[in-house]
Amino acid sequence: MIICSVNHIAKSFGGNIIFKDLSLEVQEGSRIGLVGRNGGGKTTLLKLLANQETVDEGVIHWKKGLKIGYLAQIPDYKELTGKEVLKTAFEKLTAAQTKLQQLEVEMGQDIAPSDLQRLMDHYGKLQDEFILNGGYEMDAQLDRIANGLNITDLLEKTFSSLSGGEKTKVGLGLSLLKNPELLLLDEPTNHLDLKAIEWLGAFLKEYTGTIILISHDRYFLDEVVTKVLEMEDGEIELYHTNFSGYAKEKEERLLREFQEYQEQQKKIKKMKEAIKRLRDWANRSNPPSAALHKRATNMQRALDRIEKLERPKIDVKKMAIDFEAADRSGKDVIVMEDVTKSFGSRTLFDHVNLLIQFKDRTAIVGENGTGKSTLLKMILKEMEPDKGVVKVGSNVKVGYLSQQVFTEIGDQQLIDVFRSEVVINEGEARHILARFLFYGPAVFRKVSQLSGGERMRLRLAQLMYQDINLLILDEPTNHLDIDSSEVLEEALELFNGTILAVSHDRYFLNKLFKKIYWLQDGTVRFFDGNYDWAKRKLEETITIKQPPEKPVLSKKSLPKVSKVEEDEVGTLEVEIEEIEAEIQDLKQKLGIESELGLLQKIYHELELRENSRDRLYQQLEEII
Repeated sequence: MIICSVNHIAKSFGGNIIFKDLSLEVQEGSRIGLVGRNGGGKTTLLKLLANQETVDEGVIHWKKGLKIGYLAQIPDYKELTGKEVLKTAFEKLTAAQTKLQQLEVEMGQDIAPSDLQRLMDHYGKLQDEFILNGGYEMDAQLDRIANGLNITDLLEKTFSSLSGGEKTKVGLGLSLLKNPELLLLDEPTNHLDLKAIEWLGAFLKEYTGTIILISHDRYFLDEVVTKVLEMEDGEIELYHTNFSGYAKEKEERLLREFQEYQEQQKKIKKMKEAIKRLRDWANRSNPPSAALHKRATNMQRALDRIEKLERPKIDVKKMAIDFEAADRSGKDVIVMEDVTKSFGSRTLFDHVNLLIQFKDRTAIVGENGTGKSTLLKMILKEMEPDKGVVKVGSNVKVGYLSQQVFTEIGDQQLIDVFRSEVVINEGEARHILARFLFYGPAVFRKVSQLSGGERMRLRLAQLMYQDINLLILDEPTNHLDIDSSEVLEEALELFNGTILAVSHDRYFLNKLFKKIYWLQDGTVRFFDGNYDWAKRKLEETITIKQPPEKPVLSKKSLPKVSKVEEDEVGTLEVEIEEIEAEIQDLKQKLGIESELGLLQKIYHELELRENSRDRLYQQLEEII
């Protein structure tokens, strides 16, 4: 069934045509990913589908009574708590619950039997409706959504006291709880941590309604959508596949169209040459040949009737980023030793050790609130640890890309902000900014008017022309479209310095980063591999606590256990043996290595393996 049809619509802003003559149909149960470059009209289309804005031309038809969920501008909920905001999703049910409670009070009073019977009948009907509509499942649903999105700590806070990102997360929870037939989501993963993103992907995969979402998260799109709607140059193309399939199909289609275009161009060239020859021969004849002239005229008419294929746009304009590191830094770029940080009575993390060396590609991951940004601030000397040492190595020149870039800048023009850190003349500045897709008069726009993606591009332009050999990136792909993210990834792969990043973009993490520091439960774990590998290893040894004294255990000393426990013990023993072998290997390396930097690295890895072994011993002790 078609629940929404878009017929030849057009939309403009300030004289700029966003799109024209756009048509599409949304089938019930579809899960559609809306992709395209920033500024291409994706959010505008979503607002039109949500009936938040009106079309300039054409018409949109919705199924009668269609319930639409769209997280637009978040309303002011005044002094409501986060939990009370979420409960507004159940307005009819809470009203029914209040009425049931009133009826219970009335039935408990001394009233006539006939009045009591009337109240009981009313109560019975109302209770049946309440049960049928899930009245007794409200709290369970609310808890499920709050836990999944990791917003339980926001439930008791007043909504007005929350940050913009926190309000957005609560608003997302509200949209999910309303369970609309058509759910429209614009970058739903932007303010979520990795755990919440993975939960949301699984939740939406099982969602029974229709979903249209905008996202730059390639893994998330693959998990959720089964169709991709691409917006490009005011036109749309539907692909019946997930994002990976779309990328492959698009490449194949462009190649096929380009080959067809080339074949047609060859045919047109041959026909033009033939027409020219025929006319030349006709004119050379004495007298001029009318038959040859006629053949040339007929061939020209056939050429004119050919429907000319447009040249496919294979070389779409993308950012031109080329990072080049300055003079190389020392071998040890960042060293943290037993770092502890608390805020009030809450210890954020304790005894954190971290080593980043020249040319390392290192990422810090973890849930929101575990201290990722705090670690970055310590490295940037914006904050001091309570205990421990944070050292930045010799000749390290830092370039920092914050996710809150240029938020304090108001009426300054884009080109002036760029030149405040890159000392060049206006002509050179405009040439550079054009490489980052800021053309012509766009360089004189106020920075306060730029989108998140445009601000990120401006900051990248600054960093590219600065003297740096360490890039610190805080959610760098958060506001970039997929094309721009891919360009950034290519540039970072070629960067001949060191990179440290905080990110929740799993594709970005897996592609670039081979060392992961995972913050969880007040401590940090090191994984010498990409994100997927680190996640698997973390799940294998999920208990992250302060290690106890090493118990001396052997198979002979184990008491009798159940079959299930025996299997668990066997698995743990195998893991302990593997780690013990790694520890012995590292100890041998310590004995033969003489270079200080490598000795520090080996010692750090040895310490991590011993901590892992101790945690496995603790798990073993708990079982037996």
